[in-house]
Amino acid sequence: MATPFTKVQSWWRKTFSTPKTDEIHILYKAWRNKFLWQRLRLWLWLALICLLSFILRDIYGLFFPFQELKKLPESIQPTSFVINFAMLLNILVCFALHKTPLGRHRPNLLFLGSSWSISLASQLFATLRGFALPDSIGWSLLFLSQAILMPVCWTLHLLCQAAVLIYYFGVNAILGLKTPIPDHPEIYNVTFILYIFWFCTICDIGVYLYDRLQRSEFFARQELESAYQKLQVAEAKYRSIFENAIEGIFQSTPDGRYITANPALARIYGYSLPEEVTANFTDIEHQLYVDPNRRAEFVRLMEKYGRVSEFESQIYRRDGSIVWISEKAYAVRDEQGKLLYYEGLIEDITQRKQTEEELRVFFHAVSHDLRNPVLGTLMVLKNLLNQRVGNGEWGVRDADTEKSLSTSEDLPIFASSSFPASPTPPVPASSSIPVPRRVLERMIQSSDRQLNLINSLMEAHVSELQGIILQRQSVKLLSIVEAAIADLEPLLLQNQANLTNLVTADLPLVNADPTQLWRVFSNLIVNALKHNPPGLVLTINATPVHDKIYCTVSDNGVGISQQQTHRLFELYFRASNIRNSVGLGLGLYLCKQIINAHGGEIGIDTTSETGASFWFTLPIISNRH
Repeated sequence: MATPFTKVQSWWRKTFSTPKTDEIHILYKAWRNKFLWQRLRLWLWLALICLLSFILRDIYGLFFPFQELKKLPESIQPTSFVINFAMLLNILVCFALHKTPLGRHRPNLLFLGSSWSISLASQLFATLRGFALPDSIGWSLLFLSQAILMPVCWTLHLLCQAAVLIYYFGVNAILGLKTPIPDHPEIYNVTFILYIFWFCTICDIGVYLYDRLQRSEFFARQELESAYQKLQVAEAKYRSIFENAIEGIFQSTPDGRYITANPALARIYGYSLPEEVTANFTDIEHQLYVDPNRRAEFVRLMEKYGRVSEFESQIYRRDGSIVWISEKAYAVRDEQGKLLYYEGLIEDITQRKQTEEELRVFFHAVSHDLRNPVLGTLMVLKNLLNQRVGNGEWGVRDADTEKSLSTSEDLPIFASSSFPASPTPPVPASSSIPVPRRVLERMIQSSDRQLNLINSLMEAHVSELQGIILQRQSVKLLSIVEAAIADLEPLLLQNQANLTNLVTADLPLVNADPTQLWRVFSNLIVNALKHNPPGLVLTINATPVHDKIYCTVSDNGVGISQQQTHRLFELYFRASNIRNSVGLGLGLYLCKQIINAHGGEIGIDTTSETGASFWFTLPIISNRH
């Protein structure tokens, strides 16, 4: 439960404490010290001039006594000159200290020292002479000048005042000294105390309020500067993104003019500078789009949904050529909902469109080829049936097929008389003839082979557009290598290959997709088997090098020519020594995509004189948190 004391303590800390961890408070303290040090110099000059004026008065009074000074007690009159001269020396000492590192770095000490050297000098001299000196005029000038010229750190002002007043009321009371004024010999009275109290209080309150005002203005200025710096950083980042973005960035008015354009947009449109885009396009509908109705459709979608995504259109470039673009934009409105402009991104998708068209043509050709082996085989069987059973409905009988696949090398073909009659006498329904098993196997192999080609081509196309998608986890490399070797065991036996696995179990873990890494090892092993004659010797190894694991798949085969090494990882590249292969040249390309997605590199060792040695790297999981 909070008590009044704890509340006051909390208020005191919030009001007067300076958290060392707060950077703004530290900056303000440094500014305040610099301000105090600068104003101290001005105050010392003022104090010096003020003391000189009093010294000149005392010198003039020695020869031409002032009537006002005749009223002073005789014990005070001759000491005034000595006191003022002593204070003058103190001011000169403070001037000398002001230029030292002590004065620059600790102006608070110089403030206290200069103030006490003036206020306590007269008190010490009076004590030595055996009387108390109520110097209300000197104190007023001192405290008022400090509050006006150095209105920061009110606690310093309070210390200066308290030291003088404690000395005057304490030391004089203890020593029993009296003032030299006959009418008021006591060291204090109610009027004097009230005057000193309120004068000091007003000075301290003024300093406190000014200090708080300066603190608030300083904090506000610092926050403003910080916000401005952040704004500059954000603007620089935005400018960098705007200038270096791959996509075109634009702002366009509803009536069809470009307000802003970045260099990427200028390149897409065939211009050298963004300013040329904003200057030349005054009617986007008719100047840009091949189909002018696309702009109207763009505006319609914007009015309906407030944004568009993947808005694809054909446009004219500066040289008159036609390209495809995809727009992603949204409508920018003011607080009242009034449309100001459109803002968004433009991407050149011409290559993607060309790839899609090539894929469409390829799929059509592949789908046609998929039917050819089947239709060719069926036509042979049909001719065979026509020669034995005439024109009839024919096909592979399912039940017999399943049985024959497991028990016989020949497959039964059934025929029925549902077709129109022919000169050849019909045979009973479900009559069968043997079909060699290898015919159906070739049909299945042909279909599977071409299906694999389609899947590989689709995967290469997707990875080209979207990149490889990884399902990362902490894995041991040895388990992936062993799984790949186990899956390829039949192929290794078929090719009479000898594979040595040097990968050890103590390798550091890697953050990787096990399935994708399995494909890399499998592709590299299959690639070696495909390019070399039987009896190949393969070696798989992996060693940690700095923060990566360096993996190699080597063989002692025919090797790879220098001309081919530069294009091995290109899409659709096929080595010359396998021109009869039905592959499309996707394996090594996908290997590179997978390794790059993991943050590694892949290549081939060109220094080997025999065989081929492929290498790739994988980042090791860091132990640092």
